[in-house]
Amino acid sequence: MGSQALQILRQGVWASLTGGWYVDPHQSTFSNCFHLYLWIFLLAFPFLLLVVAGVYCAVIAAFFTAIKAVNFRLHAMFDLGEIVEKRQASFTTDPNRMEEGEEGSGTHDGSQRAKAYSESLFEDSSDEDDGSDMSAGSSLGSQRRFSSDDEDDDEDDDSSSSTSCYSPDLANTGIASQPVPPQMPSPGEGEEPDTVGSSHSRIAQRSASTASAKTHARVLSMDGAGGGSNNTGTLASTVLPLPISSTPAPRPLTISKSDLEARTVHSEGFSRAHHRLDSLGGSWAGNQTGWRAGELLEEGAFDLDHESPHESQENTLMIEEKAKPKQYYRFWLLPGKWLRVRYDRLALLALLDRNRRIGENVFAVVLASLVAFLGFLLLLQGFFRDIWVFQFCLVIASCQYSLLKSVQPDAASPMHGHNWIIVYSRPVYFCLCCVLIWVFDLVGHSDSMRPFTLYGVTFFSAHFLLCARDMLIVFTLCFPVIFLFGLLPQVNTFLMCLLEQVDMHLFGGTATTSPLSSVYSLLRSILVAALVYGFCLGAINAPWGEAHVPVLFSVFCGLLLALSYHLSRQSSDPTILWSASPHIHDFPVILLHQQLCDRYLNFNKETLHSDLVMCPLMAIITFAISASTVFIALQPALSFVLYILAGVVGFFTHYLLPQLRKQLPWFCLAHPVLRSREYSQFEVRDAAQLMWFEKLYAWLQCVEKYFIYPAVVLNSLTTEAHTVRKHPMAGMKLLRSSFCVPSQQYVTLCFTALFFQFDYPRFSQTFLLDYYCMSILFSKLWDLLYKLRFVLTYIAPWQITWGSAFHAFAQPFAVPHSAMLFVQAVFSALFSTPLNPVLGSAVFVTSYTRPVKFWERDYNTKRVDHSNTRLATQLDRNPGADDNNLNSIFYEHLTRSLQHSLCGDLLLGRWGNYSTGDCFILASDYLNALVHIIEIGNGLATFQLRGLEFRGTYCQQREVEAITEGVEEDEGCCCCEPGHLPHMLSFNAAFGQRWLAWEVAATKYVLEGYSISDNNAASMLQVFDLRKILITYYVKSIIYYVIRSPKLEEWLANETVQEALGPCLSPSYVDSDPTFNLNIDEDYDHRASGITPSSFCLVYLEWIKYCNSRRQTPVESEKDSPLVTLCFGLCILGRRALGTASHSMSASLEPFLYGLHALFKGDFRITSPRDEWVFADMDLLNRVVAPGVRMSLKLHQDHFTSPDEYEDPVVLYDAITANEEKMLISHEGDPVWRSAILANMPSLLALRHVMDDGSDEYKIIMLNKRFLSFRVIKVNRECVRGLWAGQQQELVFLRNRNPERGSIQNAKQALRNMINSSCDQPIGYPIYVSPLTTSYAGAHVQLRSVWGGPISPHNIYTWFISSWDRLQKGCGAGCNSGGNIEDSDCGGGSASISNNPAAHPPQNTASSIPQPHPTFLQPSMGMTPASLVLSLHRTSSIHGLLGQHLSSSQLSFSSSVALPPADRFCPSSLQDNPSHRASQRGLSLGQGSGLPYEALYSKWSLSGRKGFSGPAVMEGDGSASQSIRTQVRMHASLPDLLINKIS
Repeated sequence: MGSQALQILRQGVWASLTGGWYVDPHQSTFSNCFHLYLWIFLLAFPFLLLVVAGVYCAVIAAFFTAIKAVNFRLHAMFDLGEIVEKRQASFTTDPNRMEEGEEGSGTHDGSQRAKAYSESLFEDSSDEDDGSDMSAGSSLGSQRRFSSDDEDDDEDDDSSSSTSCYSPDLANTGIASQPVPPQMPSPGEGEEPDTVGSSHSRIAQRSASTASAKTHARVLSMDGAGGGSNNTGTLASTVLPLPISSTPAPRPLTISKSDLEARTVHSEGFSRAHHRLDSLGGSWAGNQTGWRAGELLEEGAFDLDHESPHESQENTLMIEEKAKPKQYYRFWLLPGKWLRVRYDRLALLALLDRNRRIGENVFAVVLASLVAFLGFLLLLQGFFRDIWVFQFCLVIASCQYSLLKSVQPDAASPMHGHNWIIVYSRPVYFCLCCVLIWVFDLVGHSDSMRPFTLYGVTFFSAHFLLCARDMLIVFTLCFPVIFLFGLLPQVNTFLMCLLEQVDMHLFGGTATTSPLSSVYSLLRSILVAALVYGFCLGAINAPWGEAHVPVLFSVFCGLLLALSYHLSRQSSDPTILWSASPHIHDFPVILLHQQLCDRYLNFNKETLHSDLVMCPLMAIITFAISASTVFIALQPALSFVLYILAGVVGFFTHYLLPQLRKQLPWFCLAHPVLRSREYSQFEVRDAAQLMWFEKLYAWLQCVEKYFIYPAVVLNSLTTEAHTVRKHPMAGMKLLRSSFCVPSQQYVTLCFTALFFQFDYPRFSQTFLLDYYCMSILFSKLWDLLYKLRFVLTYIAPWQITWGSAFHAFAQPFAVPHSAMLFVQAVFSALFSTPLNPVLGSAVFVTSYTRPVKFWERDYNTKRVDHSNTRLATQLDRNPGADDNNLNSIFYEHLTRSLQHSLCGDLLLGRWGNYSTGDCFILASDYLNALVHIIEIGNGLATFQLRGLEFRGTYCQQREVEAITEGVEEDEGCCCCEPGHLPHMLSFNAAFGQRWLAWEVAATKYVLEGYSISDNNAASMLQVFDLRKILITYYVKSIIYYVIRSPKLEEWLANETVQEALGPCLSPSYVDSDPTFNLNIDEDYDHRASGITPSSFCLVYLEWIKYCNSRRQTPVESEKDSPLVTLCFGLCILGRRALGTASHSMSASLEPFLYGLHALFKGDFRITSPRDEWVFADMDLLNRVVAPGVRMSLKLHQDHFTSPDEYEDPVVLYDAITANEEKMLISHEGDPVWRSAILANMPSLLALRHVMDDGSDEYKIIMLNKRFLSFRVIKVNRECVRGLWAGQQQELVFLRNRNPERGSIQNAKQALRNMINSSCDQPIGYPIYVSPLTTSYAGAHVQLRSVWGGPISPHNIYTWFISSWDRLQKGCGAGCNSGGNIEDSDCGGGSASISNNPAAHPPQNTASSIPQPHPTFLQPSMGMTPASLVLSLHRTSSIHGLLGQHLSSSQLSFSSSVALPPADRFCPSSLQDNPSHRASQRGLSLGQGSGLPYEALYSKWSLSGRKGFSGPAVMEGDGSASQSIRTQVRMHASLPDLLINKIS
C-alpha cells in the first residue's frame, strides 16, 4: 500500500503539477537526468532570452524539431531497421581447448566484466538493471550497468552470430552473406579451467575508477577459415539481409534476451582440434591507453568496420567462458554512414513519447512553438510581475514538456495506458487562454465593442472584458492545480461538450453522439437560423402598421415553425440521414450503425417523406394564421389564455397523470391509481394492452406540442416583432424544445409568466426573451436539484454504508466539507460536470465536463463465437464458453426489442416522465440492464443498454433485492409497528422511499424476450437407463435424417459406400468395438459381445420401415436391403464417434458428457479405418449424424414429461418433424444461434459446458420466446454520472486495482454496485454494452393506432385510391338489387384503408431465418417480411380479381411467378385483417420507382377496368412491397378458370 501511494504521488500528483516530469527509480540514470535537464532547460530558457522573442521561439522550434525527428527515426529503425549481433569468443589457457566465434572480445581488466556488459545491453528497461545504451559517441552510453558475476555463472552458454533485417549498403551493392554451417561442439565444452578463480579474483581487485574508464568490451574478430592462427584482428559483423523483394516485417515492441538468443544463427565453426591461445599473442599487443582510444574510435566513428591494432599482451591469460552476443542497431545517417545504437524500444519509450505519424510530430512542433510565442508575448506585454513571472514560466514549461513526455495516466484520461489525445490538452488550453487574454485586453482598451445590458447586467463593456481577462490570467496560472484535479477534459471531449451545450441551450438542439455529430448539429442549426433571420430582418425593416402584419414576417413565422419541426424530427447523427439516401449501398452503414437494419432505415425514410408533406403544410397554415392578425387583434387576453392553457395542460399531462401511474404515487399510496391490465397478472402472456389513459396522455402531448406551444411562441413573436432581431434564436430554440421534450416546458412557462408579469415586471425584457433565458436557467437548476438530491441521499447519516475503512475515516471530514459542497454543486451544474464521491466515500469533488453520452469511447461488446475464433482454439479450449459471453446474446435481443418499442412506450407514458440523459434500470428474473437515454427527438430516441451479469456478486444481489421487493407490507412507524391506512404506505416506508436516488416507475413493463431454463445434464444422465434412452433416440434420429434426406438414392448407389459396408451383410458380422456397452446400447448382443445386424434390426427395423413409408418415393427397407445396411453403418459410426470424443472407454458419466458435448458442437473425429467410408460424402456427417445427436437431446428432454409417448413411431416421427420446424437446436458458439435469437425463433435448445470459478458442469439450455415482465427503475441521472466519474478517476488515475474496493460495495440508496458495474470495461464489468441504438415512434404499432400513420405522399396516394375504390363500389352496389358494398367486390376489398389495426398484435421484430416449411400463417416462425408480403400479394391479388370482369388485354400474370395451390386462396381469418384488406386493393405496380405513387405511369389505366386498385400498403413497411407485375402476354382464360374453380 505504501509503495502504491508513493507511486501515485510521484507519477500522478507530482507529474500533473510539472507536466510530466518526475524521478522514476525504475528507470536508468540517463533517463532521469535527461528528463531533469530537459525540464530545467524549458523552465529557465525564457529568462535567458527575455528581450528577444524571435530567438526564443526559433530555438524552441529547432529544439523540438530535432528531438521529434530523432525520436521518429529511432522508432522507424526499431520497426524496419537491422539488428547486428556480435558474438564474443571464449578463450582459455588450456592448450588443448579453445572456443572461437566469428568475433572475439576481451578487455585488459577481465573478460568477465566485458561479458557482463554484453549481457546487459538489451535487458528490459523496466527492470532495475537497465542496460540500454547507445554508441559511445553519444551520451546514451552512460546509463549502462554491469551484471554481477553470480548472474554470469547462471547464464546459458548459447553462442550466437549476428542477425539483421535490412541493410541499405548491402541492398545497394547486392552483397549478401552466405549461410554458414552450424558450429561444431567442442569435446571439452562445459569444463571449467582452473584459472577461472584467479581471473575472478583479479577482477574483484580492480578499482572503481579503472572499471569506469572501460566503457565497452573489446571484440576480437578471428578468421574462421584460417583456424584462428592467422587472425588479423579486424572486426567482422555478419549481416544476413532479407531478400530484396521482401519487405521486412515490423518487429515487436520488445525483444528479450532469450528471444534474441533463440533467433541467432550459428556461424561457421572451427575444427575439433584444439588450438593454443599463444598464436594470438601478436594481435594482443598494445597498452591500456591505446585500448581505450581504439574503442572510442570504433564506437564514435561513422564507419566502424575496423579496430585498433594496439592491444595488450597481458590479456592473453584472460579467460571468457560462455560468451554472449552483443546486439546493436545500425542508425543510418547518410548512405554508407551509420552509427551503432545499443538502445531498445522500451528504454526509448521511457525516455520520450512516441508520435507514430509525421502529422503528429509536425503538430507537436507547431504547438510547442505557438506556446513559446504566445507565452513570451504575454511576458513582454507585462501581464505578469514578480513571482508570477516564474509561475507563468512554470506553466509554459509544463505545456512544452508534456509534448515530449506527457503525464500517463492523466487525471482527465478516460482510458488506461498511453492516451495520445491527452498529450495535446495542456498546450491547446494554454494557447486558447493566451489568445483570449490578448483579445480581451485589446478589445477592452478600445471602444469598438458596443456593450448591451440584460436584466441589469452589462455585458461586453470595457470593465467586463478586463475582468474576464484577469480571471483568465488567474485561470492560466492555476494550470498545474487544474490538471492535477482533472478539471479540463481532453481536447476532443471539450470540443464535443462545448458544441453540444451551445446547440442545446442556444438553438434547442438534442444531445450529440460524437464530435462529428456535434459539429454537424451546430452547423445545421446555424444554417437554419441564418435562413429564417434573413426573412425576419426584411420584415422588421418593412413598414409596420398597428393592425397589420407584413407578408415577410408571416413567411418568417411559417419557415421558423416548419424548419424547427423538421430539425426536431432528425437525429443529430449525420450518418443516419446519409443511410436513408439512395446511395446507401455505397456507404458502410453497417460499420457505422449496426443497430439500423433495413426496417428502421425504412422508418427513417418514412420520417423524411412525412416531413416532405408536413413542413409545407405547417408553413402554409402558420403563414395564414399570422397574416390574419389574430395575434394582434385578441391581445392581451389571448396571451393569458395561452399561458393558462399551457400551464393546466402541462400540469395534468406531465405531473398528475405520471404520479397516478407510478407504483407509489407521491410516496404515500401503496398502489398505482391508474393501473395497466397486466398489473394484477402473475405471469404476462401477451403484449401490453393499450389503456385509455395512455391514449389520453398521447393525445394531450400531441395537442401540447403541435398547438399550444407553437401558438405561445407565435403570439410572442407577433406582439414583440420589433425586438426579435436582437434574439433571432429564441423562437427556434423554444419550438424545438417543445417538440422534443415538452415535459419540462410548462414549469418554465408558468414561472416566466408569473415572475415577469406580476412579481417583477420592471425586469422583463420581452416575454420571448424572458422565456428563452429562463429555459436555459431552468435546465441548470434541474441539474443542480438532481445533484443535491444525490449528495444528500448518499451521505444521509441514517443510511451510511461504509464499504471500507477509508469510508469510515473520511466520514468526519465530510461535515466541514459540506460548506464547500454546495459551491461545487453550483459550479458543476453550471458547467455540466459530474459531482463524484472520492473513492466512494462521503467526500465529493468536481470532475471535468462530459457530454450527455458521458463516455468518450464508442465501446460495445464483441461476442465471441465460431465466426471470429480459430478452429484450433474452438477444439482445444473454447474462449467463448463462459457464461457472460453466452448470456450477452439475451441483452442484444433485449436491445432489439427496445429499439422496436422504446420511443413509442415513452410517448405513451409507460416509463413516466423522461428527459435527455435519464437513466433507467430494467430488472427481471435474471436480466438486469441499465438503459441510458442519450438523445430524445420528436419521434425518435437514441439509447444505450448495459447488461449486467446473470449471476452477479453478493453486492449486486442485495441491490437487486432492494429494487424488486415491495414496501406495501411495511407497518413500521419509527420504532413501533402501528400499521398503516388501507392502500397507504406506513411512515417508515414513506420516509425511506423519499431518501433514495431511484424510484420505481413501473412494475409490469412488458417486452418480448426469452424465458431461460437450464437443467443439469449430469442429473439427467446419471443412471445407465437414462443414457440408454439417449443413445436410442440418437440412433433413431440418425435413421430419421438419413431416410428423409433427398440424397438417399445417391448414397445407396455410391460404390465406395457399398464396398465399405459390404462386410456388414455377412450373417456372422459383429462390431465388437469397446465403445459399445450392454448398459447403454439397447441393440447390444451380449452373446456376440458387440452389435450385429440382426440385433440392430430387431430393435430398429420397425422404425426404419415407418420412416421409409413417410417418404414420397419409398425404397426397399427389408432386413438385408441397402437402406438397412446404410442405417446400420451410420448408427455404428455415430456411436463410435461418441466414444472417441469421450476419450475414455470407462462407463463413468464425465467422459460421456464430454463426448456428447463435443459431438453437439460438431467436433467429429473419425479415427477408426472402418468408418472412413463416411468421407465419400460429408453430408453424411453434416446432415445426418450431427443433427441426430442434437435432436436426441431434445427427445431425451421430452421423455421426462411423457415417457411412453415416443414408443409409437407415428408420434415420434411427428415430434421430430415439429421440432425441426419450430425449434433450433445448435451449439451456442454457432453464429446460427445468435441469428435465430435475433430473428425471434420460438424455441431453442443448446448444451452448455460451464467452466467458471472452478466448476465444470454441463447444462441443457432451453429457450422459449414469450413476453417478459420488467420493473422499470428510474435512477437519478446525476447519481449515475457521479458514480461513473468516480470509478474512472479511481481506477485510471488513482490506480486502485483492488477487486473488493469500497466504492463498489452495495449501497441500496444509490444502487452503487449496479451502476459502477455498468461502466465501460475494464472500469466496470458489464457482459454486454450495446452500440448507440435509435428507436423510432413509427415502429410502435399501438402508437400508430392512436396517432395514425405518417402523412406521407405514399399514404396520401393510397387514401385517394381507396376513396376512389369505395366510390366505385358504392355506385356498383347501388345498381345491384339486394347487394351491398362488400358483396359487390366478392370479398376482394374493404370499405376503407387503415394503417392501424384494431387489435394490438405482439411487438415482434423482423425474422430473418427461413425454416424448412414456412407458411404465411406463421410469420414469426421464420418467414421474412419480404416473403410474407409476397405471399400475401400472391393470395390477395388473385382473390381480389375473382369478382371482376377483365379482358385479356387488361390483365395478365407474369409466367415467372409460380402460384402454389396452397397459396391461391386466402383464409377467412386473414380477410378481417386491415393490413390484408389493404393489400387487396390490387396488384402492386412494381418497385422500380422511388415512391409508390410513381407507379401511376405503369401499364394500368384508370379507364381500363372497373374498381382501380392502387399499390398495397403493408403495416410497418415504408418501402415498396414486393409484387407480381402485370403484363399483356398471358392467356385470357386464367381469370375465367379461377372463377370456375371457385364456383
